[in-house]
Amino acid sequence: MKIEVMDTTLRDGEQTSGVSFSASEKLTIAKLLLQEVKVDRLEVASARVSEGELKAVKAITSWAGENGFLNQIEVLTFVDGLASIEWMEEAGAKVMNLLTKGSLNHLTHQLGKTPEQHFSDIQAVISEANKRGITVNVYLEDWSNGMRHSKGYVFEFLEFLRKEPVKRILLPDTLGILTPDETYDFLKEIIEKYPELHFDFHGHNDYGLATANVLNALRAGVKGIHLTVNGLGERTGNASLASVVAVINDFLPGISTSVVESSLYSISKIVESFSGIRIAENYPIVGENVFTQTAGVHADGDKKKNLYVSDLNPERFGRKTSYALGKTSGKANIEKNLQELGIKLNDEDLKKVTARIISLGDRKETVTKEDLPYIISDVLDRATISEDIKILNYVLTHSRGLQPSATLQIQIFGDVLEENAQGDGQYDAFMNALKKALKKKGISLPSLTDYLVRIPPGGKTDALCETIITWDLDGKNTKTRGLDSDQTVSAIEATQKMLNLIARQYN
Repeated sequence: MKIEVMDTTLRDGEQTSGVSFSASEKLTIAKLLLQEVKVDRLEVASARVSEGELKAVKAITSWAGENGFLNQIEVLTFVDGLASIEWMEEAGAKVMNLLTKGSLNHLTHQLGKTPEQHFSDIQAVISEANKRGITVNVYLEDWSNGMRHSKGYVFEFLEFLRKEPVKRILLPDTLGILTPDETYDFLKEIIEKYPELHFDFHGHNDYGLATANVLNALRAGVKGIHLTVNGLGERTGNASLASVVAVINDFLPGISTSVVESSLYSISKIVESFSGIRIAENYPIVGENVFTQTAGVHADGDKKKNLYVSDLNPERFGRKTSYALGKTSGKANIEKNLQELGIKLNDEDLKKVTARIISLGDRKETVTKEDLPYIISDVLDRATISEDIKILNYVLTHSRGLQPSATLQIQIFGDVLEENAQGDGQYDAFMNALKKALKKKGISLPSLTDYLVRIPPGGKTDALCETIITWDLDGKNTKTRGLDSDQTVSAIEATQKMLNLIARQYN
């Protein structure tokens, strides 16, 4: 059975605190959801909210009308006589989702009306909408509390609606209070009594149960579900489009949707950008780390027999598995990343690179696949140089209005010396202190002829930084490299390598 997916990112999702899409952003999202993601229906706004909302809906309905999607565009409306109907006509919308009271508590304390009075008002709106060619769906707001505390009223309401020209009845868990068992039991009871009616379920996530509740709503027999991109929505949000679609495809044989899984990640990133609401890196399906293996044992298991691979594979969503680099990586993770770069190391060199990555991970440095060539170059370069001159400790200071200074402790052929100096910058101060220490041993520094800093592609502020310094060593240009997340430290690393090149001459 194919069920309808109504996306309400542009209506309920926009009720997320701090989210307000512009008209052009709403139109872009609407186009992508209908053309690329291929949801069945789109709830795009609430009627009578603002002039900006009217402008946005006009743009969407104009495009939808030209492209055959107009009957898939829906607007939340109210029991307010002609006001919402006339707003919809001005906006060019053809489907209204009429918000009514689904619990006796809401009806009594918010409207102060009897069921008969409320039904009469609803009937008038439905009748007028139909006369004007507008399709009507009806929301029973607070329906979940209605089923818990005033079930008789809910069924009285449904008896009324079954005789009205209504296309769908929308049953929201407005406050996100239902358990999965309640969701199934309440909906099963209703659907068995009214099998001829079309019921939608609209789940909120206040207890983190929205996806489970949608799953049980489908098992109970609903014909439509309401979802949002990234789970946006009032308070803790709505059931997530990506999570629910994956659950349906993997756990509900016989039930299908029209949603294109491979488009879910891209729409997630676009909505994340437009909304300004960052989703957690471990957010199901669309989070950045969902398909990232961190532990080396996992990479090893994947290498041997795909031991850590499930049906939830990243290719379904236009993504791929990655293997994180850090203190828990191990050789298998590093090998997986090297394979993607087309690099192969022998076991001994692989151990050295692994040790360096673990060391960086202990310092909470971010290590990426793009860093690997830099790390390899640094590690293998170190292995070829003996440390006759070793920089033991240093303190670098930089303060406004004062010259930078450096205090240096260095070991030269076994003797430990300390010096301090000032300079035009921290590295210059370090080099001045270094010159003073070397002079005591009769060693002169070669001239620095070039200084280059590189950050691996995609590097961030905490990424690794490679400094390449060119020295005039006996009339020949000689390059040394240093690698660290701090640019000055990486320059000092490169300088230490140069010191041990000239130490050979003095030996």
